Amino acid sequence: MSIPTREEMYRALEERHGSELQKKFASASVAVCGLGGLGSNIAIALARAGVGSLHIIDFDCVDISNLNRQQYFPEQLGQPKSQALYDTLSRIAPYCNITADCVKLNEDNIPELLRNENFICEAFDNADQKAMLVNCVLENMPEKYLVSGSGMAGLSTANTIVTKKITKRFYVCGDGVSDVSDGLGLVSSRVLVCAAHEANAVLRIIAGETEA
Repeated sequence: MSIPTREEMYRALEERHGSELQKKFASASVAVCGLGGLGSNIAIALARAGVGSLHIIDFDCVDISNLNRQQYFPEQLGQPKSQALYDTLSRIAPYCNITADCVKLNEDNIPELLRNENFICEAFDNADQKAMLVNCVLENMPEKYLVSGSGMAGLSTANTIVTKKITKRFYVCGDGVSDVSDGLGLVSSRVLVCAAHEANAVLRIIAGETEA
């Protein structure tokens, strides 16, 4: 069976979201920085919502330890995450404009790599990398919206994962407390909840709903 046309898929999304909201989603460009448990799930949620352009960035390759919570398949082991997720997103949303970069973000390349996206999702596992990206965006690109994740480890109630508005254009999703070093580590269900908060925050901002 052939895939639906661009027009058919767009009409289906319009029926779900309404024409005005879908127009906003389709014209939006979002960067997802880090394609692990958070980022891979965020990107899929945004693609399914009909976001027009996605820029996915990660320097790592798919490892067997990723399969418990990240949106990769066993046959993708060893592939760069950016390419593996590009392939998956292309099947989910074949008309989405997807840019995939296999690169490690740093203070020098962030301004250039993220220059075209108005909405940025921070989805790193490493705390130092999280802080680096957040600080760099807030200091050098204050006009952009930034959504970050903090605290999703373990198997505590998912009800403690929330979205908080920190500044006019900066949001943090998570419980703000749990850490992988505390014991159980990252479990798929709770990571998914936090990823859904990040994706939902982005969609709300695109829609003009800027309160957390």
